[in-house]
Amino acid sequence: MLDRPKEDIIQMWVADMQFAAPQAALDAMLHRLKHPIFGYTMNYDDQLYDVFDAWCQRRHSWSFPREQLVLSLGVIPALFGLVSYLCGPHDKVLTLSPSYGYFKHATVKSGRTLVTSPLINNDGHYEVDFKDFEEKAADISVKVFFLCHPHNPTGRLWSEAELRRLAEICFKHGLKIISDEIHCDLLRSGLKHTPLAKLFPESREIVTCMAVSKTFNLAGMMIATIVIPDEALRAVWNELHYPFINPISLAAAIGSYRGGEAWLDELRVYLDGNFALADEFVRGHLPNARLRIPEATYLAWIDLRAYFSGSVNLTRFFLERAGVVIEGGEMFVDSGEGHIRLNLACPRSVLQEGLDRIRNAILANQ
Repeated sequence: MLDRPKEDIIQMWVADMQFAAPQAALDAMLHRLKHPIFGYTMNYDDQLYDVFDAWCQRRHSWSFPREQLVLSLGVIPALFGLVSYLCGPHDKVLTLSPSYGYFKHATVKSGRTLVTSPLINNDGHYEVDFKDFEEKAADISVKVFFLCHPHNPTGRLWSEAELRRLAEICFKHGLKIISDEIHCDLLRSGLKHTPLAKLFPESREIVTCMAVSKTFNLAGMMIATIVIPDEALRAVWNELHYPFINPISLAAAIGSYRGGEAWLDELRVYLDGNFALADEFVRGHLPNARLRIPEATYLAWIDLRAYFSGSVNLTRFFLERAGVVIEGGEMFVDSGEGHIRLNLACPRSVLQEGLDRIRNAILANQ
């Protein structure tokens, strides 16, 4: 059992960062606080659209009309709502696995069925099994495809060719696509994200979900930007969604997109260094483990199957044996056995201590 005081626990699990939010976000919130009225905020004019659309143009070479933008308390609440709007009670949702756990929660807790198409693991590099994917998509009960782009937990940044093929299969079989692109700004240096909707500008079948929460470490602000081209679906959203927004959250989002770019670029360089450190550590101290530096996210997906036999709850193992909170593969949907997801968005000294503890726990268990 865990015999460490709580303050000695190292947190390397949930997908937020141990870094201060950008000063641009803090300044915007402080400025809003000078206006001492905090009533219902529904008419938020075009400021957020203007800065977010400009951001998408600069970073992703993508733009969309103002009327397509709606706001949500987060991407997760958007997933729950969209599933219920797009699927009947006996319908199914398709996704790639290993899958982000909330894809399952949003589906199953809405009374629908989740179907997975397992990715092909080529020595830590994950690829789509298009034959299996199309077989699953062809099921007339499947109405929605949850795309995670970049992919969580593997960190794959899907190529344009892969995106086109996935979307064309979905269109062929009448599936709507909900593209969760929340990690789109957190790429390794030199790489560029391609929004799925950019490849199909005339399509009304794609919903794009992005947010400042991951990009600028503002998850507690509870604000996400959802782009819905389909007028009928957007009308349902607007009819059923609470129309108000936290004014401080709105200020933080506008401030971040307006002035947080330099902060993000510095962050990406720092994360590159953290991944290089983790890669070198695993190679040197856990040679039978497999870590491939991901193209995106700040999450390392590490294959530890060589060190663990049978079904082991790795989340519990590393908490109890190392005092490190990670997410074991059992917390993801299918195909994650024997893996851990490690959050590297932390100071380098914390990362080093966490890796040392993980190594010591593994070797002591051999």
